[in-house]
Amino acid sequence: MKLARRVEALPPYLFAEISKKIAAKRAQGVDIVTFGIGDPDLPTPRHVLDALHQAAEDPVNHRYPESEGLPELREAIARYYQRRFEVSFDPMKETLPLIGSKEGIGHIALCFIDPGDIALVPDPAYPVYEIGTMFAGGECYRLDLKRENGWLPDLDAIPDDVARRAKVLWLNYPNNPTGAVASLEFFEKAVAWAKKYDVAILHDNPYCDVAYDGYNPPTIFQVPGAKDVAVEFNSWSKAYNMTGWRIGMVVGNAQMVDALMRVKSNLDSGIPQAIQKMAIAAIDGPQDCIEEHNRIYQRRRDRIVEVLRKCGLEVDVPKASLYVWAKLPDGITSADYAARLIDETGVVVTPGRGYGLNGEGYIRLSVTTPDDRLEEGMRRLEEWSSRR
Repeated sequence: MKLARRVEALPPYLFAEISKKIAAKRAQGVDIVTFGIGDPDLPTPRHVLDALHQAAEDPVNHRYPESEGLPELREAIARYYQRRFEVSFDPMKETLPLIGSKEGIGHIALCFIDPGDIALVPDPAYPVYEIGTMFAGGECYRLDLKRENGWLPDLDAIPDDVARRAKVLWLNYPNNPTGAVASLEFFEKAVAWAKKYDVAILHDNPYCDVAYDGYNPPTIFQVPGAKDVAVEFNSWSKAYNMTGWRIGMVVGNAQMVDALMRVKSNLDSGIPQAIQKMAIAAIDGPQDCIEEHNRIYQRRRDRIVEVLRKCGLEVDVPKASLYVWAKLPDGITSADYAARLIDETGVVVTPGRGYGLNGEGYIRLSVTTPDDRLEEGMRRLEEWSSRR
């Protein structure tokens, strides 16, 4: 049996490899504390679960859903963007529910990329931007993100011939893995650049409601004219602790949204309607849960930053996202450092190299570890650091 070249060329998914290491250590009897995946440990809000339970009893929701989602969910998405950012979308043309934003991020390359086309992909970045491009037969041109530039791409440094071949530009702020944020001025420049070169902007914005110290992350659609060139992915996963329910959204340019809907309608049968109902309840219901969650995450963030600095790492305090991104001392790779931590302390962190070449020399820790386990992990790191 011979597999397709695209499958043969697939690298192991970063978190699948980390999960294997955790399982191996636990099989040896090691008590593991993991700061790996950004999966909220806090429960889905009660009123959201109540909406799911009620919808599950309705036989209408026991049948196939439609790929484009319930009209009332698309209307709720438009209400959210109006309330949160004061931007307007046509619910039926400029919004689309997704089976988690990852699904849409992976599929949208099929809307733009033909074999040999270029996608402009940040480095470091969420790996799915590159993998989706590869599945579509395209090539990635890496945009170097550096700490000294605030982890923002230098669009002016993209060679003119590359820019003219490019079909899409991936952006992600607040950023995974670095926790960096972008200003509206940066988005204005990105929109102008995309219009100049006729490039579609794909903005991944699932952390816009996970923010600290009074910071309020923007949407790219607060920039006039962004709808001409952009779509934005968002999710219920982080704001409402709904990673397990697999529901997200894309909004923006009507032609781009329609293209993704056509791809989806040929590949999936939509989101279970009971889950769509709970998503509506999350958007339209009480929003105080977001502020409550963020207070918990901010407290955890501060504790992690404190301990990492004691360990001799350089850390910029993130204004948003679920992650702390820490620079290692010179002379050690991120994989080696992560391996030492798990072997010597039982603490799991994510090696920065897994997010790209420019992630080398960094590690990422998630703030979604429960308080008691977080304190245990921090205690171990403090003791480990004192022994070195």
